[in-house]
Amino acid sequence: MAYEIALPESSHKAGKTMDHERILSSRKALIDNLPTDVRQLSRSSDAAEGGCGVLGLASNVPIAGRHVLTASQQMHNRGNGKGGGIAMAGLDPAQMGVPADTLRTHYILQVALIDPSARAEVEEQYITPVFDVTAAYEVEHLEDFSSIPDLDVRPPDVWRYFVRVKQSVLADFAAAHGLEGSPPREVEDEFVYQNSFKLNTAFYASLGEKRAFVMSHARDLIIMKIVGYAEQVVAYYKLEDATAHIWIGHQRYPTKGRVWHPGGAHPFVGLNEALVHNGDFANYHAVSTYLRQRNIAPLFLTDTEVSVQLFDLWDRVYHYPLEVTLEAMAPTTEFDYAMLPDEKKQLYRAVQAAHMHGSPDGPWFFIIARSKPDEGIRELLGITDTSMLRPQVFALYENHNDNEAPVQIGLIASERQAINACLRSLSESDPRFEPVADRYWVARGGSHTDGGSFRFTVRDSGQLECANKFGSVTSMKDGRRQLDRQDLDPSRAMPDMRRSWEEQIFHGLDNGGPRSIWPSLTRTLREATWDEAAWGIQRLLEIARMGRSEWEFGLAVLTDLHDRPFDMGSKKRASMLGLLDAGITSLLDHTASIDGRLNGHPSAQRRISWDSRECLRAPSEGEHTLVIDALCFPPEGEDSAARLIARAYTLGWMHIVAYNWRGGRFAGAGIGPDSYGLRLDLYGDVGDYAGSGLDGCEMHIHGAGQDQLGQILRRGKLVVHGDVGQTFLYGAKGGEVYVRGSAAGRPLINAVGCPRVVINGTCLDYLAESFMAGDPHTGGGFVILNGITIDDVGTVTTLESPYPGGNLLSLASGGAIYVRDPNGILIEDQLNGGTYAPLSDDDWALIEPYLQENERLFGIRVEDLLTVDGTLHPPGDVYRKVVVAVSDLLTEASNR
Repeated sequence: MAYEIALPESSHKAGKTMDHERILSSRKALIDNLPTDVRQLSRSSDAAEGGCGVLGLASNVPIAGRHVLTASQQMHNRGNGKGGGIAMAGLDPAQMGVPADTLRTHYILQVALIDPSARAEVEEQYITPVFDVTAAYEVEHLEDFSSIPDLDVRPPDVWRYFVRVKQSVLADFAAAHGLEGSPPREVEDEFVYQNSFKLNTAFYASLGEKRAFVMSHARDLIIMKIVGYAEQVVAYYKLEDATAHIWIGHQRYPTKGRVWHPGGAHPFVGLNEALVHNGDFANYHAVSTYLRQRNIAPLFLTDTEVSVQLFDLWDRVYHYPLEVTLEAMAPTTEFDYAMLPDEKKQLYRAVQAAHMHGSPDGPWFFIIARSKPDEGIRELLGITDTSMLRPQVFALYENHNDNEAPVQIGLIASERQAINACLRSLSESDPRFEPVADRYWVARGGSHTDGGSFRFTVRDSGQLECANKFGSVTSMKDGRRQLDRQDLDPSRAMPDMRRSWEEQIFHGLDNGGPRSIWPSLTRTLREATWDEAAWGIQRLLEIARMGRSEWEFGLAVLTDLHDRPFDMGSKKRASMLGLLDAGITSLLDHTASIDGRLNGHPSAQRRISWDSRECLRAPSEGEHTLVIDALCFPPEGEDSAARLIARAYTLGWMHIVAYNWRGGRFAGAGIGPDSYGLRLDLYGDVGDYAGSGLDGCEMHIHGAGQDQLGQILRRGKLVVHGDVGQTFLYGAKGGEVYVRGSAAGRPLINAVGCPRVVINGTCLDYLAESFMAGDPHTGGGFVILNGITIDDVGTVTTLESPYPGGNLLSLASGGAIYVRDPNGILIEDQLNGGTYAPLSDDDWALIEPYLQENERLFGIRVEDLLTVDGTLHPPGDVYRKVVVAVSDLLTEASNR
């Protein structure tokens, strides 16, 4: 059974390893006697596809479960109560009730007892005869599961055993399978793996009723899962105060498998790794067949289970380096393969030849937690498939203040708002954390740039390292100082700095508005201490509460400072954003209530919240702006903040400001046709589908957007002061759209009509696929892709490539893409259906007004866009036009 690929010597793990062929042969007896339904590789026929909610974090300091609970709660609508779970690695030995050395040396065998009476049989058959048990106890849980709202199925009792395989048993196992010369720990790993398989077969897979199964069997790693939601796992098993260095969580929406049973919930365990999964496999049967050829069979009949079986096979049995395992999971193809160095091509060709038929075909996204105690590390992995049809966001935060040990955390999730919910929760209890990350990014599966995969490694030394598939390390250490909120004292602001703040505020109020003081105010903030920055924001808030024009001025100044990167000197941007967010929230919190409370003077602005939502009414004379506190509103449905916005517009409110957004979906959707004159300003974590169906309204998202923004947008204006997620502007028909940052995969696919879009960053792949937008010069649509980034000091920098993907304008029939590509980086192979055309004077006359509006919105000057290496160039030297390529066959047909 020569299944393993031949790797270069340098690619193998050093030292003696176990014979993989003998290991796989030893499993044959395990699968020969499986029940018929398991042998047939069938899955539940009543399950549907769906989008799960996944979250992972890795920190060099222990993190309590209540922070994971908070983030999971915000992804509640990504589950349906059919399955939720968590995994923890890098555990606290005192909380586990064992010495630290036991966590390193012993397997934590956790058995879920659906039938509590099965415990004696499980122990008699699969624990006592084969293991030395150092400690054993029932995992603590609530007495009454019904005390948790919406938890309909009693979670299983879980018994936890700290075990080592008896020496005599291990010797007999090694002798029976010809493994006497293999490393003892690897033989013990395999025995534990096979023993759990036997237990699961006897007490789960072979029975009509399910009595027990192994939740996990790892060192320094545990899994807990139920029929319910991830946050209910934390609550039921009393994990709010339990700490770990690595956490992963999963909200299950129906995919394939036994979705009605805790055994079918995520995470699934390999040996020392736990995996959660968002998506589905188009080739589940093929992957299962690939595994069956290696004597590996799923018992829980879900694609997530075979995912972790693949990872365990390639990582633990074949001993592949992580890069090779990741390549087997998500193969590099087409343009990305062509861009690889020759030595990578040779290696990846061998991997694909051996394992392409076993690679999971998407859409999927994996998060893996694993523990490697012998190496002194715990790891969190995020792996993106090459189709990139499932959302994913990575984030990194690092606090490197002087005279303090660094605090570092890496996060991965389906949605950015879940990451922010976790960081917000952490910052409220630990001042070392900020409520936002230093950096957020998305990965392009199978890419030649980062491989579509990132690894956060926590070492025993107390350091966290972030690296991509190829080993390139990302760090946020830049010398800037974080705000110490415990030591913040605005009264320490110096008199000169106070005068400077006041002069600028009153100058802006009297002579030109917020933008008139932007250069001087940002200089002041660069030179200010944290105390002086806080004093200035505090003073601005005092003045903003004096009247309508002052309120509008104060909100505009704070918003500009929040939305536009600028040089903050030695101060950390994440801290400044936290300070500005708090200022905006304070200003909006103190707006006069719509029900008459806090009504000290006549106000043009009125505020409404969840508690006062029944008081919604039409604006009275002199009232102009409705402020909505979106906190506590459900994320979607008739009672959501999005529906309140639609009702408010119907009643006549023409400026609506919504803040404290916490992942709520459909903001701006359902307003109706011809909504010209309405302006929406949204602050916080705006969720999926925002701006979908807009027809006239002007909508500003003051921060990043998420997935499916602006779907079927018809008319109006959408401005995003950050990045956007997957399938941005799907099926859009028109409107003006401006994005300060980048888009993820598949923006503007199936867009038609006349959408006109400026994306200042880049996008991952499939930009304007199946674009049907006619001729831009006769009212059709186009995209301007500037290919730039704005760093933390506000400097515009050209990206290494304006577009890293390989499908630009593919399958399109109309429209154009104007790419800022002064260095000629793009090649014909990336167009896949498009072709280059000269940038004419008419083209520049068409797009320049949009770049000028882009400058007004984001401060990205047209002059800077046309400047390359310090020299101002004509537009035709900087921008390239991509149009639909007409095939020779069509040309011949049209000439007949």
